[in-house]
Order: sequence, then structure tokens, then C-alpha cells
Amino acid sequence: MQWQWRMRLTVALAIVAIVGAFGVSTTWSQAARTVRLILPFPPGGPADVMARLLAQQIGASGGPSMVVESHPGAGTEIGTEYVSRAAPDGDTLLIISPSFVVLPHVRKLYYDPLTGFVPICELATFPPLIVVNSDSPYHTFADFIAAARARPSALTYGTIGPATASQIAFEMIEQAAKVDITFVPFTGYAPAIQALLAHQLTVAQADLTTLQGQLQTGKLRALATTAAMRSPVLPNVPTVIESGYKNVEAEFYGGVVAPANTPQATINRLIREFSDAIKQPAIKAKFTSLGFIPGGECGVDFAGIIRHDYDNYGRTIRAAHLQMH
Repeated sequence: MQWQWRMRLTVALAIVAIVGAFGVSTTWSQAARTVRLILPFPPGGPADVMARLLAQQIGASGGPSMVVESHPGAGTEIGTEYVSRAAPDGDTLLIISPSFVVLPHVRKLYYDPLTGFVPICELATFPPLIVVNSDSPYHTFADFIAAARARPSALTYGTIGPATASQIAFEMIEQAAKVDITFVPFTGYAPAIQALLAHQLTVAQADLTTLQGQLQTGKLRALATTAAMRSPVLPNVPTVIESGYKNVEAEFYGGVVAPANTPQATINRLIREFSDAIKQPAIKAKFTSLGFIPGGECGVDFAGIIRHDYDNYGRTIRAAHLQMH
């Protein structure tokens, strides 16, 4: 009987050794798997460029292969709902922007951004700028607000809309400064900027990446940013907060989340993959050249950013009675 017990023990230890040796190949961490990064907007924008750069970096560093897929439509709802229904195994992730927390306040959705997903990392921010033509009479944000007070509804602003983070940022300004500025919605930043250059708008708002060329050539002039802090790329452009409107804070960013119930071990590995990629000098240099500011807030810290934005945008939307059908 003793030799039988010893034999069983030997076999059991051998099995444990085999599982220990080969267990890594059956976990999420194996590099052979492919992770899909779902982009809920059309390709070609800052978030798309950001996601592809990071996917390439992660793959080159020995991490899992990552591919970016665009699932646009319904103000990002289609792609977001697609990921909310995906298996919580770490193989299907969602690239998010502020619209992630805006949409729930303006329409009924299948998913809840606060409970239906697990935050991974904020990957980059794209400073939102309020710009005018180079020949505009408004040289400061204060000039623009003073003119808006003197001529209610006469001045116009253009950006992506309706009921987007860009429009809501301007709603914050209108509510804080107690002014009435006419909103002109566009399907993208590029047509809004073209309308501004054609003198069809008073001001426009877009991200730094979109505006970089016109700012460098002097065709446009930045009055302010709605971000909480000045951009290191444009340190001379003040924040709206600095102008005395402390409740005006709207940051454009790109982040990544996973479906709810994704195992914590998988989330931790994804956090390591993305945070390590963001820290790479080559990524930092490329991001800076494109006007991106590298992120790095991950896990509970990124969850805090999402919650803050959800509440912040929600207050403005309710006060403005915005809806999207």
C-alpha cells in the first residue's frame, strides 16, 4: 500500500509540474492571441491614430497582437454596445472618448458606462482649443465673451454636434459666463474649421491635432482651452478656468475599457501592457509630434476620471435640456 501511495504522490507532483510549466501558454498573457480594439467612430481621427500606435508598440514589445477595428455610428453607440455584449475575456476592448459618458445623458442605451465596463487606462489627451481667424477682432477669450454679452445670439461657434462633448464644453461656457452664443453643428472638426476659415463662424472648437497645421501657419489663433491645465505643446494658451470660469472643464481624451466581468488578472495584465507602451520614448515623441499628451491614469484612477466626467457633463446637459433622438 505504501508503494501505491508513493506512486500516486509522484504522479500528482508530476502533473502539478507539467501544469506549472505549460500553464502560461493557456492564460491571457500568451502573445499568440489577438486582441481587438474596437473604435466606435470613423477611422482616421486622433483616437484611431493613438490606438494603432499603441497596438504596434505592444506587439513589438512581445505583448499580444492587437488590431484596430472601426465600428462607427449613432454617436459611438454602435461600437460601444458591440463591446458591451462581447465575452469578458480580454480579447475585445473598447477605445473611448468623452462621448462614452455623454450619450447616457441624452438618450436611452442598452449599456451603462459606469457598470457595464472595466476601466483600463487613459491613453492620451487631445487638448480642446477655441480658435478664431487670424484677422478676428477677438485677441483674448475675454474679448470674445465681452462681445457675446454685448450681442446675444449674434456670435456663432462651430464644432461636432449635436449633443457631443464639444458642444457641451461650449454649453459650460455659456452657463458660466451667462451668454448666448449660437451653435452651428458639423459632422466633423474639419468642416467646422473650413467654415471658420471661410468666415462663416465667429469661433470654432477642435482638438490640437486637428488644428496644429493652421495654428503653425498663422491662419488661426487660439483663444483658450477648456482643459483643466494648459497644454505643454501650447503653453501660452490660457485655460477658460484662468479667465474666471472655474466650472468650465472639458478634456478630450482617448482611453481603453473592457467588458464588465473581465477577470481582474486579465485587467491587470492589460494595464501593464498599455502603461508600459505609453512610457516608451518613441511613443512619447510620436504623441508629442501629433499634439497628443501621453496619458497613464489606469485602473481606479481612470475610473475616477470617467466618473468625474459623467457627473460634470451630466450637470451641464440637464441644465441645457439637451437631447438626442
